[in-house]
Amino acid sequence: MGLLQQTFPSEMAAAIAKYPDGRSASAVLNLLYLAQAAYGRITAEAIEEVAQALAMDPTQVRGVVGFYTLLKEEPHGKYVVHYCTDLPCALRGAEAFKGEVCRAFGAGFGETSADGLFSLEEAMCLADCDRAPMMQVNLEYVHDLTAESLDALVADLRARAADAPPPRAPFGYGPPSEIGGAD
Repeated sequence: MGLLQQTFPSEMAAAIAKYPDGRSASAVLNLLYLAQAAYGRITAEAIEEVAQALAMDPTQVRGVVGFYTLLKEEPHGKYVVHYCTDLPCALRGAEAFKGEVCRAFGAGFGETSADGLFSLEEAMCLADCDRAPMMQVNLEYVHDLTAESLDALVADLRARAADAPPPRAPFGYGPPSEIGGAD
């Protein structure tokens, strides 16, 4: 029995049960998010386990992993930050604010902070242009960023992580309700 089945047996069964007999491969994305939560990232073992559970070829599962950006094959921080740099946000100051974001999180875009807490990624349109500069932290929106609000957010996330590291939710980051100040 693999780590995925040990960690999320009922969630796996529920995801597969949503689809008619012979269509279990339709649950591949659901199981990959669970596998990411169980393993901390998508590993070769996770791909094999998902493929076996769904009677799929591992190459098909790998193809899904390669397509979806929220599936991480490399280790990532406990908090994954997607900062919007699309044109409408840039026009509202997001481009000029990028340096502040890197400073506050202690990482460049495409990097994880030295303490392993934050992974910083650029995003093309998070569909909240009127509230820019903005970002998602573990898929929770944080709007109307200023240097002060950003520093307060980072301090809050560091304090929360020191008290108890965020648990891994089925989509692989932390629970969607854990980010303070998000609307």
